[in-house]
Formats: sequence, C-alpha cells, structure tokens
Amino acid sequence: MYKKFITPVLALGILAGVNSCEPKAEAPKQDKVEQAQAQSSPEMQKKLDQYAKVQLTSNIDHLSANQKEMLKVLFQASDIMNAVYWKQSLCNEQPFVKSLSYDPAAQEFAKINYGPWDRLNDNLPFLCYCGSKPAGANFYPLDMTKEEFENWNEPNKTSLYSIVRRDNNGNLKNIPYSEAYKEEFQKAAELLRKAATLAENDGFKKYLNLRADALLSNDYYESDLAWLDMKDNLIDLVYGPIENYEDQLFGYRAACEAFILVKDVEWSNKLQRFAKFIPQLQKDLPVAEKYKKDPVGSETDLGAYDAVYYAGDCNAAGKTLAINLPNDERVHKAKGTRRLQLKNSMKAKFDKILVPISEVLITPDQRKNISFDAFFANTMFHEVAHGMGIKETITGKGPVRTALKEQYSAIEEGKADILGLYLVTKLNEMGEFPEANLLDNYVTFMAGIFRSVRFGAASAHGKANMIRFNYFLKKGAFTRNDDGTYAVNFEKMKTAATELTQDIIRIQGDGDYAAAAKWVKEEGNVSSQLEADLARLAKAGIPKDIVFEQGPAQIGL
Repeated sequence: MYKKFITPVLALGILAGVNSCEPKAEAPKQDKVEQAQAQSSPEMQKKLDQYAKVQLTSNIDHLSANQKEMLKVLFQASDIMNAVYWKQSLCNEQPFVKSLSYDPAAQEFAKINYGPWDRLNDNLPFLCYCGSKPAGANFYPLDMTKEEFENWNEPNKTSLYSIVRRDNNGNLKNIPYSEAYKEEFQKAAELLRKAATLAENDGFKKYLNLRADALLSNDYYESDLAWLDMKDNLIDLVYGPIENYEDQLFGYRAACEAFILVKDVEWSNKLQRFAKFIPQLQKDLPVAEKYKKDPVGSETDLGAYDAVYYAGDCNAAGKTLAINLPNDERVHKAKGTRRLQLKNSMKAKFDKILVPISEVLITPDQRKNISFDAFFANTMFHEVAHGMGIKETITGKGPVRTALKEQYSAIEEGKADILGLYLVTKLNEMGEFPEANLLDNYVTFMAGIFRSVRFGAASAHGKANMIRFNYFLKKGAFTRNDDGTYAVNFEKMKTAATELTQDIIRIQGDGDYAAAAKWVKEEGNVSSQLEADLARLAKAGIPKDIVFEQGPAQIGL
C-alpha cells in the first residue's frame, strides 16, 4: 500500500469529505525542492500499468459543420456529469487529485478510480489510512445503518434520483438530484439545449431538450422514451443518472455518467435484423411460464457505435463495452430498450486483453476459437438479455431490482452473461445465426470469464463471473489441464448454460434476497487455484483493463 506523505489527518479529511462533498484537510506540505522533483513511485506506476492506454477516436468526416460544433458542446456537458460523479463517489475532484501532486502515477491512478480505492482490487485503499470505501458511497450519511434506513417512513426513500442526508435535528431527509446538484444540472441543461439547436436530426433534438427538462424536474421517463425513438441519428448521447453499481449498500441510487457516440451505420444495419426475434425468444426462455410473463417491447434497437467520450460512472476503472438502456421497467414494457455495442472499445479490449489471456490460460487446441466476432456477439446478446427474463417478482415483492437490493447488480449481470450465451445458441439452432461457429462463442466466453473475474469481488461483473466459473466447474463444463490451461467441454457447457439461466431467473422472479445473498457469498469468490492462474496473467504483464486518451482533439476537433 502506498504510504509516502499520506498522513492520518489528510486521510480522515478525505473520508469526512465523502458526506459533505468537500475535503476537510489540506494536502501535506512538501518543500519546494521535493515538489519540483515529484516523480512516480514504482509501486504506483505498477498499479497504473494495469491499464492499457487506448485512444478513443472515430472518423467524423461525414458529419456536417453543425454536427461537429454540437459534439464540442456535448463534450462540455459530459464533463459536468463527470464532476457530479466525483461528488457521488467521493468529493470534489480537484482538491483531492491536487493533494497527490508529489506522485504523478498516484494522481493518474486516482483519476482512473475516482478516489483512493482500487476498484479492480475489491475497493481496497491504495492510499494509507483512507479506510474502507463506504458501501453507500456519497448517497447516504456515513453513520446511517441499514436498519435506520429500512425503518425510515419516507415514501421516496428508494428513489433512483435522490441522496439521503440528515436535517438539523439529525433525522434522515431525501434530497432530489435536481436540488442536490442544482448548479451543475442547470448548467448541463443549458448545454443540452444549446446542442439541440445544432442538432440536424429531429429525434435527437427532441431527446436533448427532454433530457435537459429531466435534469431539472427529476423525471426521466419522457426523455427515456424519446431516446428509444431515435433510429437514424449519426451522433448519440447517453446522459444523466443511470446505473446503480456505485450504490453497494442498497443498489437504489443511480450514478451520473455520459457517453458520446458516433454511429457505425454499416455494422448497425447488420445487427438490426436480430431485433425482430426478441419477443419470440422471450416466450421460448427455458423457464416456467410464470417467470417469463413480462412482455418485451417490440421496438428494440440494436446498433454499433464508436465511443468518443466516457465520463463519470462508465469511466470508473473497468470500462463499459456495451449499453442496454433505459433501465426503467415501465419503458421496457412500453417500448423495449436500445442495445448499443461500443465497437472500438470492444476491439481494444479484445486485442490488448482477451487474446493475451487466451494465450496463457486456454488450451492450445482451442485458441483458434478465440474470435472478435464471437466476442462481439456474446457482448451484444449480453445486452439483449438484460431486457429479457422477468422484471417484476411473482411473489408480490415488487420489482426484482428492489427485492434483491444490493445483490441485484451481481445477479442481473450473471443473468445477462449466461442468457446471452443461451440466445446465441438458440439463434444458431434456429438457423438465424448460421455464420457462427458456436465453439468460438463458448471458448471466447470462457476466456471472457478470466478477463472479468479480474475485476474483483467489489465489481458486480466480477462477482457474476466468479459465480459462473464455480458453477461451470461443478458441472464439468471445462477441464483444467496439467499445463495450467483450460479446455471447454462444449456439450456440458451448453447444458450448464441453460441450467444456470433457469436458476438465476427463478431467484429473480421469486425476489429471493436470501438465496441471492447466500449464492454471492458462497460462490462469488476466487479459489486458490484460480487465484494462482490469474497471478500468471499479472506476471505476463497482461492489463486488467483499458484507460482512454479521449476528448475533442482525439477526433480532430
């Protein structure tokens, strides 16, 4: 753990700042000579080297002058979501990062992790005396217990779009994001409306204006519907409070983020043909009828994009490869979702991480089955699967998201992974995915488990992959050879994928929190053998994830 110049006072200040969004202590003072000679420590540089640098770029020659100007405005607006996410996860960015000026590598690693906790190492602090990362991040008072929250008589306490604080009498109070981040959201709304004046696509113009309204009203429903209606816009924007991963106390609060995307029209046209099969695939899920009663919208959109900017939650440590939104179950039932594949980010992870992993851990005979097309398909149908299954419990416990609380994200990510593989298999059997060599999908899926397990137990994706690895191990879906490589047993993995899909959807449909918590606790862990194998990846210098060089300059603006 890195110790240089970090004092207990500074660390306590960082933690105190979590709940007020302001650091309470100044950085330790260093003499001028030492400041001038600031250099990266070997330990922090080693941590930083776990991330491979990738330039986020895209060809925008086909865009008009107005569209290019609009992109500049969207970059500015996205930086606001980045700043708000810093507040949600820790405190204001600049004072904290400045306090690490003695070590450039520590500064960069803090920026990647949005704070002093290593997100791909179970959220352990990489700065001394910082203590554990609060499970509720900055969404709740640090001294609030789960029992106090659950006994709180507040009808909106599970709102996606509010923070919890104490009033002058020490009682809990709910503060809508539109009030808590009033200054930032007002500025963001102004920029979105400015971007709308430059938009040449009517659907995108409508979405930008409605999203601006949503920031100020705390009601995102109409803007979510407008985002679903967009079909032929060349520029896309995912914006606002969206995912629940940061709230590991209850999984209720949505963290702020932004993606700026440029559409790959050719690849999007290839993908869209699969959308028409989704309602039927929902009906054919291998579970009892009561677990697939929720309809899926018929207007599902599948598209491929180049990502040109990540900000906030999606940019924290492990980078998102694909998007399935909106998360609102009402929107799912009314219209469905959009599934966006971030092709350039996906290719970077495939080349820099997945292929090198396969060269260490996949049996030589099956390395030829590692393919980008399979990786792309597995990732795409992971996102398709998020919109399928069951959203409302059959036991009267309300939405699955609410019933499973903080266990929801890991269970849902596990469902999306394994159901996605099932869907690829099903489409191939239907003759609608004839170009797929299913062994490619299964072997690439296995290599993907090793990639995602490295995200650690603090990550929903990491937990989901640990559970699946242990499940496959018990089912004989793979074997570990004497040379330390793994071989997929195709038929057994195919059977195990179906059975795991059934188990997860049952837990979700029953809203069985106890079963979910027990499963995550008992199976969401890394065995000593797997830990040793993962250590071989680190020894080989294979990155855990990627970090972006991104912004207007990278796309020639």
